[in-house]
Amino acid sequence: MIDPKTISQFQKLETPFYYYDLDLLHKTLSKIKSESEKYGYHVHYAVKANANDKVLETIFSQNLGADCVSGNEIIKARTHGVPGSKIAFAGVGKTDKEITTALQNEIFSFNCESIPEIEVINELAGKMGKIAPIAIRINPNVDPKTHKYITTGLNENKFGVNHWDFEKLSKLIPSFNHIKLTGLHFHIGSQITDISVFQELSQKINTISKWFEDQGFNLQHINVGGGLGIDYENPTSNPLSDFKAYFKAFNDHLKLKPNQELHVELGRSVVGQCGHLITKVLYVKEGLNIKFLITDAGMTELIRPMLYQAEHQISNLTSKLPHQTYDVVGPICESTDVFAKGIDLPGSKRGDLLAIHSAGAYGEVMASNYNLRDIVKSYTNIELTQS
Repeated sequence: MIDPKTISQFQKLETPFYYYDLDLLHKTLSKIKSESEKYGYHVHYAVKANANDKVLETIFSQNLGADCVSGNEIIKARTHGVPGSKIAFAGVGKTDKEITTALQNEIFSFNCESIPEIEVINELAGKMGKIAPIAIRINPNVDPKTHKYITTGLNENKFGVNHWDFEKLSKLIPSFNHIKLTGLHFHIGSQITDISVFQELSQKINTISKWFEDQGFNLQHINVGGGLGIDYENPTSNPLSDFKAYFKAFNDHLKLKPNQELHVELGRSVVGQCGHLITKVLYVKEGLNIKFLITDAGMTELIRPMLYQAEHQISNLTSKLPHQTYDVVGPICESTDVFAKGIDLPGSKRGDLLAIHSAGAYGEVMASNYNLRDIVKSYTNIELTQS
């Protein structure tokens, strides 16, 4: 809930903007640490979810590792004090430049997604006189029961190595002089709220890791990726994901060897609920059987509803009039620039402030200047309190 004092401060600011509640972020991090430390698990924050500097400063002050999917994310993590030894580097299309950056920073692991990628890493590491630690990203063919656009672990997805390549891999890896296989990596999708999915994943991992161990490989770590979802429907009453059940699922179902580490890569569940997109109503337009609230924020500030048909809770922060039904739309010259259709909000007028909640993940980080729009600012509750 955004309190009245904060709303009065919002009214002094140019809209749209992102607002981050760092107090909630601290509570989230505290819960993640307490639940993961029960089992000695290693947590990496997925930088792709939100790379805002104030947000990263808060997260990495808690000594989390980083999960990166680009060379620039590696550099960003390093500038925030994350040692290379706590950085995992994933991505289906790592460039030579990015691989070189990762080697220079002596990262914890390259999460490799294909045999050609492993060959290139071996070649580049050889030129630098280094040994690259790699984990093979496996496609376990587990249905995460989420949106098809954010499913990554099925046979038809572009990610990871499939089971039919295992034999070839097991023969090739010993021939590479500049890589060392240290683990296996899995990531099956995003916005997963059914914990049974992670139980099924654990059982698949048990079978796959045993196969690699039977071939003589010493797997020092298993990386189960991320994917834990948040409650977009009830962000105020349910601001924290079920971290207890998430970590317990792996403890109960994943069979680790003695001294074998388990790593996770959480993103959305860390930052999703601490962020809000604050926007102003520009016009109320009468349509055919509907009223449009036209806002000054659009798909350039939050593309998830347009890209994934995602639903975000929306509040009118400045009206207490009787509710009406609206379509909330943005100003972009695209028919898909719609945040929500047919939702009930307090009677709204030009100048009212709306909050689009649960925008802390894949909001600011996916912003663009399409239509040559400005990249908007962000504020934290700490900054507004001090102002």
